[in-house]
Amino acid sequence: MNDYSYVLWGVYVKNIERSVELLKVLADSTRFRILDQLIHKTMCVKEIAKELNATQSAISHQLRILKEYNLVKANRHGKQVFYSLGDEHVRNIIEQVIVHVGHN
Repeated sequence: MNDYSYVLWGVYVKNIERSVELLKVLADSTRFRILDQLIHKTMCVKEIAKELNATQSAISHQLRILKEYNLVKANRHGKQVFYSLGDEHVRNIIEQVIVHVGHN
């Protein structure tokens, strides 16, 4: 391996590690269910909490984690904050996991 190959390998390994961390975040059922809800529409904490039968505090905590990994984004409208998926990649990941599980 030349020096360039080592650099590429290092980037590859780092991306693998980051991918594993992301999958750990998605492995939480509450966070996965939040993302599934956000596939369908933009929602505030209160709406998500009602849909998932959870406290607003618990949902806020999970949203902070999702936001940290760029899985969701927040937009403030007046006093309310509305959450949506971070981008289409997130939608694709969630949908593909659900489809994959349906095949087993």
